[in-house]
Amino acid sequence: MNRRSLASLLVFCLLVVLLATAVFVPVPYVTESPGPTVNVLGDSGGKPIIAVRGHQTFPTKGDLRLTTVSVTNPTHRIGLGEAMAAWFDGARAVYPRDVIYPPEQSAEDVQTQSAVEMVSSQDTAVAAALHELGYRLPLRVEIVDVTKGAPADGKLRTHDRVIKVDGQTITGVAQVSTAIQRAGVGTPTQIVVRRGGVDKTVTVTPKASKDDPKKAVVGIQIQPGYDFPFDVTVRLGNDIGGPSAGLIFSLGVYDTLTPGSLTGGTDIAGTGTITAQGRVGPIGGIQQKIVAAADAGAKLFFVPPDNCDDALKADVTKDEITLVKATSMHSAVESLRTYARDKSAALPSCG
Repeated sequence: MNRRSLASLLVFCLLVVLLATAVFVPVPYVTESPGPTVNVLGDSGGKPIIAVRGHQTFPTKGDLRLTTVSVTNPTHRIGLGEAMAAWFDGARAVYPRDVIYPPEQSAEDVQTQSAVEMVSSQDTAVAAALHELGYRLPLRVEIVDVTKGAPADGKLRTHDRVIKVDGQTITGVAQVSTAIQRAGVGTPTQIVVRRGGVDKTVTVTPKASKDDPKKAVVGIQIQPGYDFPFDVTVRLGNDIGGPSAGLIFSLGVYDTLTPGSLTGGTDIAGTGTITAQGRVGPIGGIQQKIVAAADAGAKLFFVPPDNCDDALKADVTKDEITLVKATSMHSAVESLRTYARDKSAALPSCG
């Protein structure tokens, strides 16, 4: 082998090594793929996902599917090859890592935030369903997360309604923190909560905050909630979080509380945040959620208005699944009633 041939071979080998290295070197991106779907009218662990106590319920049929996306695990770093493969895959998406996992948040912080959003979303969805049924709901102060290992852990629970703290009646979120600070670090504090319609008194001893040794904390997150006239429980695993299932939760609760089948026995899916008054808001990962719904066999998919443009680019055909614009809980109910009567009827469209 002459000198020129040897040099060419070395250059080729170096290029191969460089390309191979580039493919596997981590890049600052994450991928989103179609995730699992869950029929909220079905069961989880042998129990109904939507359970009602204190109000008549009605049998139904068909599916109402919440949809999810599978996102790269925060501890996993993808390589250039994986990012490029997702880029050219119509069912997947690539995003800058900092957009999905802000650098100032740990993986535990992201998981906690997602769980809090899910709890809040479930309660707001119940409120939206009851609002559609004509109920007017007074506000309450509710626990939406309890920090593991904190003083409140094992004593207070998510969905507990805070009634009193050290004898003070609680009517606003800020009152809880004020009362705990008044008690101070190391002072046993009595908290009265309403759980399952029964008032329960627990004693919690605040500890010092990691950030400020003078600040007393018990390890709970609270938000405004709603005083429901009866109990509605949504049972889901901890692997599903975020607020995007609000619309589907509200439709599921509404269907459970009203005679007949809202879906007409059809497999329905959708996404969207929800307000207590029933307004539907935008979410992320719309294209992946539509693909997930189509793969699961759904025939109709509810799309928030602000997601319509992106929804039309999803890697599905019109024959696979029908995209219906849902501006509100009420519009979604009306669309389902129309669809149940006539599968070929014109419905609000994104395009």
